[in-house]
Amino acid sequence: MPLEPRRTVEELRELQALTGDEHGAQRVAWTETWARARDWLAGTLAELPLEVELDEAGNQWFTLRGRSQQALLIGGHIDSVPNGGWLDGCLNLVAGCEVVRRIAGEGEPPVTVRLVNWADEEGARFGRSLFGSSAAAGSLDDVDELRGRSDAEGRLLPEVLAEHGVDLDRAGEAGRQLEHAAAYLELHIEQGPVLEALGLPLGVVLGTFGVERHRIRFTGQSAHAGSTPMDTRRDALAGAAKLALEIREIAKRTGGGAVCTMGSCVTRPGIVTAVVGECDVLLDQRHLDEAALAGMLQAAEQAARRFAAEEELEVEWERVWRIEPIPFDPDLIELADASIREVAQRSHRLPSGPLHDAAEVARAGVPTAMLFVQSLRGLSHTPLEDTREEELELAVRALDRLATTTIERLGTG
Repeated sequence: MPLEPRRTVEELRELQALTGDEHGAQRVAWTETWARARDWLAGTLAELPLEVELDEAGNQWFTLRGRSQQALLIGGHIDSVPNGGWLDGCLNLVAGCEVVRRIAGEGEPPVTVRLVNWADEEGARFGRSLFGSSAAAGSLDDVDELRGRSDAEGRLLPEVLAEHGVDLDRAGEAGRQLEHAAAYLELHIEQGPVLEALGLPLGVVLGTFGVERHRIRFTGQSAHAGSTPMDTRRDALAGAAKLALEIREIAKRTGGGAVCTMGSCVTRPGIVTAVVGECDVLLDQRHLDEAALAGMLQAAEQAARRFAAEEELEVEWERVWRIEPIPFDPDLIELADASIREVAQRSHRLPSGPLHDAAEVARAGVPTAMLFVQSLRGLSHTPLEDTREEELELAVRALDRLATTTIERLGTG
């Protein structure tokens, strides 16, 4: 069966019509719409000689047996954020379907080929991203905390998972699925503006950023806004505001794609007639290099202490979350770069700021590579998310070429 990239675009449109509305994609994990999308995915592959399995974490596996047990994995996620775009996540899988069709049409491959639909990459309903892939990778270490998580309607996560055949306490058993994994490939929209700015349709992902996320509390003294002179105020918001501007300079000085974001600011008492006595902010810092990320954090901590002293404040730090930078496999990066150049003449290497299931698979020690396809206007997680259809077709060709060269390498290794 020859590769038909146009079919991928048509199937993506079909899925869009099936699981979206005027507000965008509605394939939130652990919902009826998400289950409908998974059934649709299985239906598109029903005529192929594939073994179909749901593992203990709810991941959906389609296996084409080869002459060797070692396996090439192609993966992605079909779940979306609420009111999401038509490509985020599902492109990975629908393009993977086309590649698996082409491989299956040529007879028994030299290695086993497996398509995986990871469960709940987005974490939109319960706030725990990368659920299925981290369960398989052995990094689902927050099960006790997850038992108490609830959605906006107050329903507990274990109860909802059980409705979809998943026992939270057994989710880690999904790790058996990676036993013979020799390589993992993933295609994704960029979700950012870099490739469009360069005028390039495709790029190779070097890895995913490490993330340092902290809650910072500045404490001063609440006082009357009308009667407190400016030179005697201990305004907690002043310290936070200075830090908000300084983290931009920290990112610029660090370079290498560094980003720092202050995404939340809560003041108390939070009324217009009072000087702010307490201010909580959330700081997110990301970089692909571990040492650079540590340097960014140190610089931010030093700046916060300096601004606190200037404003006569106290400052406290609390780590909210951390994940180390995940570099992808150098050999597969070279194969991915060559595959893109073959179908699109030019390539570009870039890190990924957003996290992906590929990062969890790489953390488990499986050689991993990712391809990015250009996102128009750099938009994602919105109904405005889009990519030119001709570039989607190029992406399918590049993924297919990468799968071919990876299989060749594994088959002779």
